[in-house]
Amino acid sequence: MMELRGFSDGYGELVAGWAGDAQEVALLCGREEYPFPEQLRGSWRKVDSDIQPYLLFDGDRAVGYGEVWLDDEEDEVELARIIVDPAVRGKGIGLELVRALLVPAEAAGYAEVFLRVRPDNEVAIRTYQRVGFVDVPTGLMDEWNAGQPVAYRWMRFAGE
Repeated sequence: MMELRGFSDGYGELVAGWAGDAQEVALLCGREEYPFPEQLRGSWRKVDSDIQPYLLFDGDRAVGYGEVWLDDEEDEVELARIIVDPAVRGKGIGLELVRALLVPAEAAGYAEVFLRVRPDNEVAIRTYQRVGFVDVPTGLMDEWNAGQPVAYRWMRFAGE
């Protein structure tokens, strides 16, 4: 049975090891390096009350990681840094992880839930669409991408 639990630092090295290339490292920490930079292990995620990190467990095994970013000023939540253990990819774990992350995201009581994804990450985009995410309008996407390191595809949760 899948269960979402709060992240503890003892899992940092495990999650960092799931990043199989420089692009996946960039998704977790913003730096395109591979393997995951040793000096960042244990410090790659911000310790911030507005960022809630989670692990998805299948029994005793951690199989997915994601963060819920709370933004009081914008009255919104962003799902971020979503990654699945490569050993279990292609088995619906990403779908379970996103659905599980939506529980604390929606419970936070903000008006909107968003996420951003690299436009070439077709597997993730299909997963997000299956869960109920839709693209934000192009103008808004362009505005939000101003100043970003890449032109992300921004999506809003519209409901399953």
